[in-house]
Amino acid sequence: MDVGLISFVLVALGEQWGLSDSEKGWVGSVGFVGMALGASLGGLLADRVGRRQVFALTLLVYGLATGASALSVGLGMLLALRFLVGLGLGAELPVASTLVSEYAPRAIRGRVVVALEAFWALGWVLSALIGYFVIPTGEAGWRWALALGAVPAVYALVVRLGLPESVRFLEARGRHAEAEDAVRRFEESAGDPAPADGSGPDVGRRTGTGAPVAGPQQGTVSIWSRPLRRRTAALWVVWFCINLSYYGAFLWLPSLLRDNGFTMVQSFGYTLVITLAQLPGYAAAAWLIEVWGRRATLATFLLGSAVAAFLFGTADSTSAVLGFGMLLSFFNLGAWGALYAVGPELYPTTVRGTGAGAAAAFGRVASILAPLVVPPLVGLGGNPAVFAVFGAAFALAAAAAFALPELKGRAITE
Repeated sequence: MDVGLISFVLVALGEQWGLSDSEKGWVGSVGFVGMALGASLGGLLADRVGRRQVFALTLLVYGLATGASALSVGLGMLLALRFLVGLGLGAELPVASTLVSEYAPRAIRGRVVVALEAFWALGWVLSALIGYFVIPTGEAGWRWALALGAVPAVYALVVRLGLPESVRFLEARGRHAEAEDAVRRFEESAGDPAPADGSGPDVGRRTGTGAPVAGPQQGTVSIWSRPLRRRTAALWVVWFCINLSYYGAFLWLPSLLRDNGFTMVQSFGYTLVITLAQLPGYAAAAWLIEVWGRRATLATFLLGSAVAAFLFGTADSTSAVLGFGMLLSFFNLGAWGALYAVGPELYPTTVRGTGAGAAAAFGRVASILAPLVVPPLVGLGGNPAVFAVFGAAFALAAAAAFALPELKGRAITE
């Protein structure tokens, strides 16, 4: 919701503050500077102090910073606060998927993580609704929109008190009593001990007495060590390309529609319709990821995104804008869900947060560049040039996806 809101706020600020396209690009990009730093730091901290602690802290940071953004009196203040928003949000995303993947049953682990990421689409839909109904109400509309973005800060307390810590993290840190208690409470909530057929929580191997034990520990390893370097490189390429294309397209979508002759209300309304297609995209990816596997699902949705991007760039009517826009939304967000499912599976527990966070941080470099490259691309060749570049990036990401190992149905190993 937070990332989506800024795309609508930019349209209003462009009119009220007289911002140039370059200044609007920096408002979009500065949040991703924070996200790049946050993703890297968040992953490192999650491997040292715990998934739950970092998750709760980051919710608090980006929720409060978003609310404070509503009070901005000038471009400088807004840029500083958007950086803090990105810092918190960037750290939260990879930590959340890491925690969930370490608890999810291996038989449906990919599907569970994609379901988690599907709530990104719900947030974006909510931001589109706020953009459509709240922002056009007056000069303070964009302030009220950002104030609503502060709501997640309240949820930080719920996370801190109610969310269990990762059993795999506790075992890796030698906190065996806490790990045993966490598994016992997890099983009691389900009513039965965890079955051994892969349908129970994937929280580590267990002894005959029911106490959790860690897998073989190899000490601290590097995500660039020989066994991991190929998957790390491929994952970084996918993250970079999908960030460049997604944020370049969707952060600028309301503004591009506005510049092509649609009114503010029309551009917001069309963006809302296009955004709704994210939901079935996630649903399809969640089902296919346990049928086709991670690699095939990710590559297919990335290729679909490439085709949709090229088609959207050639759209010359309202129906084409909506149709091809929905197609792009469907495939792109399905790819995002599959990507978040793949990342944490690739690394051992001691560097799982670091690996997922580092890939996300590298991808955020592209998201920093994305809002800045759109204006010059529009100047060179209009929307066709913009979406040709994004389509090519999606195609490159699909090629890199085939270099990732297929881990469907396999337990997370050490």
